[in-house]
Amino acid sequence: MSTEAPNPFPPSTRTVFFVSDGTGITAETFGHAVLSQFEMRFRPVRLPFIDSIDKAHEAARRINDSFAMDGQNPIVFSTLVKPELSLVIRQSKGMHMDLFQTFVAPLEQELGVKSTHTIGRIHNVVDTEEYKNRIEAINFSLAHDDGQSHKNLAEADVILVGVSRSGKTPTSLYLAMQYGLKAANYPLIPDDFERGRLPSALPQFKHKLFGLTISPERLSQIRNERRAGSKYASLENCRFEVNEAEMLMRREGIRWLSSTTKSIEEIATTILQEIKPDRREY
Repeated sequence: MSTEAPNPFPPSTRTVFFVSDGTGITAETFGHAVLSQFEMRFRPVRLPFIDSIDKAHEAARRINDSFAMDGQNPIVFSTLVKPELSLVIRQSKGMHMDLFQTFVAPLEQELGVKSTHTIGRIHNVVDTEEYKNRIEAINFSLAHDDGQSHKNLAEADVILVGVSRSGKTPTSLYLAMQYGLKAANYPLIPDDFERGRLPSALPQFKHKLFGLTISPERLSQIRNERRAGSKYASLENCRFEVNEAEMLMRREGIRWLSSTTKSIEEIATTILQEIKPDRREY
């Protein structure tokens, strides 16, 4: 009788390696975007910080072991900068997609400049002004989450408003982490609806406001995961709050969108298009 643990992935599942000399975020982001176009399952394996020949050979061994176990080529997304490391990986048994080899050489020809081939250059920003601004933006967004603080709102790049659990907090943090934007957020609550006005700290910053709404059905589902069976989560109450919030935003002339079927990335992109912050050069 075999003592091997059963493979939780069916034969149709393909193993995917994300190989990088840094964190692997770029490889994963690109890889997930491509793989999302295929309706099948993938088993991800992350191999970050492959920054030496020894580590590259170990990564290649793992890729080859996957080929031997699965009986099919693993898919390999790679962002290795140094050619000698990339060569080791490309000699392994897999279907290889090397982002740097694909894009750097054509860009060198077009720009007339050789690339630096420096490992970790994209993440080597700890002492830069841009990195410090991003950390400051994250701290700002945390301090101004859910209307916790009215201080320094003039520094905000955007202030998100909407009913509780409509996606304001994750969107604020994404804008801070990804784009270095100072994003505050305020919940619209029954007291605001009774007064028919925005929270008192917000009218002077109306040009920075952006609203999020959501379908009552989806809102009720989300709230029931947090406070099941409560009035707060009831469909009737959710319909009331969403309707009142949308009427308030229309009355105040606030730009807004529904987060019901949109990802955080899509919401953030729409907000960026609307508020048009100053973008820094690379």
